Amino acid sequence: MQAKLEQRSFIIALLLVSLAFTLLLKPFFTPIFWACAITVIFYPVYRLLMQRFPKWPNLMALLTLVLCVVLVVIPVLAVASSFINEAVSLFQKVQSGQIDLSRQLEQVRSAFPGISAFFERFGIDFDQLKERVLSGLMSAGSFIAKNAIALGQNTLNFFLMLGLMLYLTFFLIRDGEWLVALLIRALPLGDEREHLLLAKFAEVTRATIKGNLVVAVTQGTLGGLIFWALGLPAPLLWGVVMTLLSLLPAVGAAIIWFPAAIFLYATGEVVKASILMAFGVGVISLVDNLLRPILVGRDTKLPDYLVLFSTVGGLMMFGISGFAIGPLLAALFMAFWQIFMREFMGSEQPGGQEIRPGAG
Repeated sequence: MQAKLEQRSFIIALLLVSLAFTLLLKPFFTPIFWACAITVIFYPVYRLLMQRFPKWPNLMALLTLVLCVVLVVIPVLAVASSFINEAVSLFQKVQSGQIDLSRQLEQVRSAFPGISAFFERFGIDFDQLKERVLSGLMSAGSFIAKNAIALGQNTLNFFLMLGLMLYLTFFLIRDGEWLVALLIRALPLGDEREHLLLAKFAEVTRATIKGNLVVAVTQGTLGGLIFWALGLPAPLLWGVVMTLLSLLPAVGAAIIWFPAAIFLYATGEVVKASILMAFGVGVISLVDNLLRPILVGRDTKLPDYLVLFSTVGGLMMFGISGFAIGPLLAALFMAFWQIFMREFMGSEQPGGQEIRPGAG
């Protein structure tokens, strides 16, 4: 009786201490998550280096980290800085009247007289739609401008978080195998289940970040390059926006380049509009079909509807990091239920077939 009471008291104390420690680390959730994600992606590089230089784990971990900084961190910071500058500059031009969005939308209506009738079929008034679009663009521009000011004021905090992420990444790369083994020993879920869940974490993290992000960046880069080649304003800004939209299934970069092509037709730039339309359909849209199966793989791909909802939900809950966290949580949710159905209900789905994230 005394032993059971002591055991239960210890478990309660363990949970309370763990909860307190989790709350203590809550402000650092983002750098911790990205340190884990970067480790998952770059760990094969470290393992390859260790095969050639097994006596220098610290140096190989540092070399892997430097490679990560050069290939990922520096380009992301450079693009983010240029994106904010272009967005603020464009917003200021709209505010000052140098760019008249209302007049440009009227040009589209004049060039395509049937557009109002088309929207009216669906009960949409073009003038109200125009006002909502203008209001949305102004709100987005204002949001970016305010956050650019806030980011400038919190530069020290940003670089502190970046430094903590890189610091943690070094140790996760160097001690990754030992930490995973320790985690498997500590968690009371059963070794087989823990191996499955950790494998799912690594699989989805690689698929989401290495696969989906590379596809999105490729589409956004191609979109930005064609905007620049055609002399359209703020090509870097629209390239980044197309990258973000390409992360969402059923949305994609076409939500930017297609209206841009329509606007060019409306303003008489027929050659530019035709080039943009052909490039969008023949190059940008094909990237997803060509690269995603290679980088992600069909077996690890979540259903598009689940990716869409989990990505949007992740972005709303976790900010920009949500594009990776959302699908990861969705994949872990499915993995937990697959284990439950297999072990407690005797099958994965009716008919005994395994539920695969990309099935169907």
